[in-house]
Amino acid sequence: MELTKELWGKSACGKEIYLYTLKNSGGAYVQLSSIGAGLVSAVVPDKEGKLADVVLGYPDPMSYFGDGPCAGKIPGRYANRIALGKFTLDGKEYELPVNNGPNHLHGGPDGFQNKVWESRENEGGVEFLYYSEDGEMGYPGALKAVARYEWTEENELRLTLTAESDAPTVVNLTNHTYFNLNGEGNGNILGHTLRLNASEYLPTSDSLIPLGESAPVAGTPMDFVTEKMIGAEIKADFPALNYGKGYDNCWVIDGAEPGQIQEAAELYAPECGRVLNIYTTQPGVQVYTGNWLSGCPAGKNGHVYEDYEGVAIECQNFPDAPNKEEYPSAVLRPGEVYEQAIIFAFGIR
Repeated sequence: MELTKELWGKSACGKEIYLYTLKNSGGAYVQLSSIGAGLVSAVVPDKEGKLADVVLGYPDPMSYFGDGPCAGKIPGRYANRIALGKFTLDGKEYELPVNNGPNHLHGGPDGFQNKVWESRENEGGVEFLYYSEDGEMGYPGALKAVARYEWTEENELRLTLTAESDAPTVVNLTNHTYFNLNGEGNGNILGHTLRLNASEYLPTSDSLIPLGESAPVAGTPMDFVTEKMIGAEIKADFPALNYGKGYDNCWVIDGAEPGQIQEAAELYAPECGRVLNIYTTQPGVQVYTGNWLSGCPAGKNGHVYEDYEGVAIECQNFPDAPNKEEYPSAVLRPGEVYEQAIIFAFGIR
């Protein structure tokens, strides 16, 4: 495995931004940035052996700060939405900044995705560390978050997310990469097929806050138990699709158990034969079909990204879990270690 590190730029406050490249013997490689511990590129072969970058992103590192799509990065302290920017923990209510309609999204406007993380090469992988101070974006407790990426000879990107806190807090970490298996900038992903290991999803309010109990996907446009084209029913007259202008929902992974790796999703592009299988220890998978990509920063290779040109498949805890006792707990207490894993396995078929 070839691992290189280069200075990519400096943040507005002068902090150095690094870009890491991990290349295997087959020539496939990924690039990682210390901005939001993000995935910048994944260059993998198609069925004819042709390499292409299947990750949406920007050529200018400064474009990653404050971008609406949160492209490739790790949002936090709590990925996804918390209703009305409020939650109660151990009898005390905490208020968080509201930055998505009436709700708090991805840790707020100054979340982990907009920070330059510390970084290092370690045992063949790359580790990123961010120390979040007590009270940052309204969250209690000083939190240390670590994201470790490894790239294998089999074109698997393995991500381990860990966190520890010195006081009770809530945490939910994921990776927010947008994939287009035909290559970034090569049109929309509506012709990709998707299969989800999920027979239930979380219906939401019109501001995308889960209502509570999960519902069966059977007989609805949310059914991806059997492989289906993403665009097949994306325009259907159905609440979830009307609220989000496409898919932006959390599915409940079948058979999910804490600490156990489980298949979450399979994404496939029939035109080129690339396939992406995703495995995780997380209980849910948020699928967002890039419904609002238009107007985002200029993309790589002179590309201008439009709506639906990438799909994010985010393995995570359920949205608004801090306010819903029936959901898997998002609480992290002193002495505990938050630890989750996600594997992005690229292949062909």
